[in-house]
Amino acid sequence: MKKSTIEQFYARLRDANPAPTTELHYATPFQLLVAVILSAQATDVGVNKATAGLFPAAPTPDAMLALGEEGLAEYIKTIGLYRTKAKNVIATCRLLVERHGGEVPADRTALEALPGVGRKTANVVLNTAFGEPTIAVDTHIFRLGNRTGLAPGKTVLDVERKLLKVTPDEFKKDAHHWLILHGRYVCKARKPECGRCVVADLCGFKGKSV
Repeated sequence: MKKSTIEQFYARLRDANPAPTTELHYATPFQLLVAVILSAQATDVGVNKATAGLFPAAPTPDAMLALGEEGLAEYIKTIGLYRTKAKNVIATCRLLVERHGGEVPADRTALEALPGVGRKTANVVLNTAFGEPTIAVDTHIFRLGNRTGLAPGKTVLDVERKLLKVTPDEFKKDAHHWLILHGRYVCKARKPECGRCVVADLCGFKGKSV
């Protein structure tokens, strides 16, 4: 995809959604971190239903630690892999209290040292909570990057690096949200809705139905 086409691609996504954000519900960087950990292999809707009860009961690392694994598991048992996630979240809370004064670090290395936190989760937190121009690549963005020709790559890291390289600076802060929402609701895996896609004419997808 040419530079001018990429600029137009993002400009249209911006015009359609000037203030994009995550669909996860949270009030603090800590709550966002927990929500993103819980969202692995789960829907945002499912996570929000669980955290609607969890966050008022345990809004901080200290309060969540006090729940313990079993107590936390009761709040999140509707989410897939909830026991593993409960173990990781409690371990993460312990490290936040012991190493970071109960605060979420705005640093990639420190974030990725937390249990249950990989590169994608760190990118989401850095971007959404701290405004860093990172682009977290999930299955939606990986598919979109390859399908449209915006940032083709064989691995998630390939696509992330390519997106960071080709995305104009003015769009980097919100690129993650534009792309994930477009992939989730328009450029769907099985039946992309090309007829209502604002970038359909810019897209290199050979199977598009426009």
